[in-house]
Amino acid sequence: MDVPSPTSQASTSASVAAYDVEAVNSASHRDLYQKREPIYPKLVHGRFRLLKWSVLVVTLGIYYLLPWVRWPRGAGEPDQAVLVDFSGSRFYFFFIEIWPSELYYVTGLLILAALGLFLATALFGRVWCGYTCPQTVWTDLFIAVERLIEGDRNKRIKLANSPWSREKILKKAAKHGLWLLIAAATGGAWIFYFHDAPTVFPQVFQGTAPVSAYIFLGVLTFTTYSLAGTMREQVCTYMCPWPRIQAALTDDETLQVTYRHVRGEPRGAHKKGESWEGRGDCVDCRACIAACPMGIDIRDGAQLECINCALCIDACDDIMRKVGRPTGLIAYDTDNNLMRAKRGEKRRLNIFRPRTALYAFVLAFVAALMVFGLSSRSTFEVNVLRDRTPPFVLLSDGSVRNRYTVKIVNKDNAVRNFTVAVRGEMDLELSAVGVPSNGRSVTVPVNGDAIRSLRVFLTKSPNQSVAGKVPLVVHVTDQETGVTSDNETVFLTGAR
Repeated sequence: MDVPSPTSQASTSASVAAYDVEAVNSASHRDLYQKREPIYPKLVHGRFRLLKWSVLVVTLGIYYLLPWVRWPRGAGEPDQAVLVDFSGSRFYFFFIEIWPSELYYVTGLLILAALGLFLATALFGRVWCGYTCPQTVWTDLFIAVERLIEGDRNKRIKLANSPWSREKILKKAAKHGLWLLIAAATGGAWIFYFHDAPTVFPQVFQGTAPVSAYIFLGVLTFTTYSLAGTMREQVCTYMCPWPRIQAALTDDETLQVTYRHVRGEPRGAHKKGESWEGRGDCVDCRACIAACPMGIDIRDGAQLECINCALCIDACDDIMRKVGRPTGLIAYDTDNNLMRAKRGEKRRLNIFRPRTALYAFVLAFVAALMVFGLSSRSTFEVNVLRDRTPPFVLLSDGSVRNRYTVKIVNKDNAVRNFTVAVRGEMDLELSAVGVPSNGRSVTVPVNGDAIRSLRVFLTKSPNQSVAGKVPLVVHVTDQETGVTSDNETVFLTGAR
């Protein structure tokens, strides 16, 4: 066996060391961040572009105008239809009024939203991302403004590559100015959901609005401008976790924007009058790429960047009509249908699958629980707290007294009268601070949408021999409706 000489070993080590140094130097000069390549999507026309315009108008209309919708609730109550009132500890949604103790309804709404998103994704892929995601909606709006000022795709590319001139400066300034106005309107609309819109709107310009309003206005203006104006597709690709999550929600029967390669390949340019025999319908015009707001080629198959906006479908259908071929080369389809097409089988849709059935069932179940809970919710709540310091008081005549705090929450808009009584093994005398008592019960008025705390005393006479901790029930009755509420507590006798 040949043994390397010490000289050759040293030479080899030196070569390896030199290579490592060169590799390190090379890595140190390598860019670890790739600069964003701007995407200039081309305007297309078709049913999906029309659908996206419609969704944009409806969703932005709801967002900007909803705080101005009025909903009468009675004297002393806010008349804004949708309002998160932190000062009054309420959430108003038209005829629904949620108290802090009922935040489980908000949890229920979030669960419904998640289940609805799961079901929509299992059926249609990233349809949320393509049509109703706020990032998509505002990016569409910003691109529309950009197109209005700078022109369509080719003109925007030409302007971006041209040297700075008076025309370029004016167009860029106008575009960014409108973007900032839209972003500011977005932040302004958001704060209207937490304050009375007609009241806080002039205050914002007068400098008298709450500090929190200016903070949120600034934050949302910045995020809307930067995300929809300068980052765009990077938000969907790198920042949003949904592209990674959706893989667990879709399957081979999920409808997604798909290039039907069996029909389209082999692709290539086509001249008028040439035969279509022995080739596919794709003429390699790249119209689908030009229309894509993510800048991808749908013909490469399913990709993380694809948001299923279907604009490539409109672009391709337009080309197919021009070359006299059937539309639908790019369409909503399933992976299984692509395999069926290869086998020459008829395509079919399988909407009812185990996962869609499960999502639909759980969605309906939670919705039913929410409806039942809202329809049967009580108009008042009662909380009973026994004072622990001291646990009881021994009076001079041998009687034992316990103190309690009874909190009555009146969720109605009108004043209600409530009667407080006690039930249990012992015959206890009931009294309350500042309220007349007949020894058995007290009746107190509680203002609408208000909480009243009542200091209650229960007294055991010395001739009752009950000892230890005795359970009892504080019974509260709404005099107007007859609805009752029972709250369990205990009475400490002081004897063992």
